Amino acid sequence: MSSTSTSRGVHDLLRSAPPPPSAAADGSAAGWSPRRTLPLRVELVRQWRRRRTQLVLAGLALFPLVLAALFARNADAATGGTRFVDLATGGAVNFALFVVFASSTLLIVVVVALFCGDTVASEAQWSSLKYLLASPVARARLLRQKLVVSYGLSIAGLVILPASALLSGGLFFGFGPARTPLGSVIPTGEALFRLGIVIGYLAVSMLFVAALAFFLGVHTDAPLGAVGGAVMLVIISTILDQVEDLGPVRQILPTHYIGAWVDAFNDPIVWTDMARGVVLSIAYAAVLLALAWRK
Repeated sequence: MSSTSTSRGVHDLLRSAPPPPSAAADGSAAGWSPRRTLPLRVELVRQWRRRRTQLVLAGLALFPLVLAALFARNADAATGGTRFVDLATGGAVNFALFVVFASSTLLIVVVVALFCGDTVASEAQWSSLKYLLASPVARARLLRQKLVVSYGLSIAGLVILPASALLSGGLFFGFGPARTPLGSVIPTGEALFRLGIVIGYLAVSMLFVAALAFFLGVHTDAPLGAVGGAVMLVIISTILDQVEDLGPVRQILPTHYIGAWVDAFNDPIVWTDMARGVVLSIAYAAVLLALAWRK
């Protein structure tokens, strides 16, 4: 018998086709699992291919090199003082400490806010967010995958900056013991270990910034608004922390302990303020992320 199409589209090829997969108990197609949608690898590739990601990470890698070259050209940079900037040319570790000190209050904040505040808001701006959800990707999973990747890129930037500073400082100023603002000298191996503590503490203290930017990002389709709003609120908190008349209120500001990493280079290491900073950052992050998930 010849296969003749009808107005209803019935022909021999469709008759011989295998039956469609049966539906699962929850009404979804068999073989589909919400845990397989939007894998971290896929989201990481999507974010890595964005020009802003490549430029930001490249800028963090090149910034210490340019700064070290400027310090090396300026013979008056080493003034013999006890500030981080005065000790910057003392060696690789000292230069890395200066770069972290100069960057922790603004540059690193901007980088974290950029990655975490832009990730959802940009999808909404491009009108691609609804297509991701129609894939279908569960909303909670979409937020989790985007937060993990964006915060992972933030940590990558946080590691690249001091690592590049170490290499640049070693290239221009050599490798040697680290001098602290208190006047003590720390052997190179131990100084590198303490620098690792500094990076780890900053990674945790930046959780608040990441959560704040992410929270704002799920409430707007303007990435600049989420990023700029997060940076502005961090700056306001930093300014309020300088007002001594606020008294004990300053201790609950999210940025009060952001500079506590300097205690890692005391002799011995003082953990009190760093522990308080970790608890405060995690508490703020937990509240903000819970509100973001609720939205």
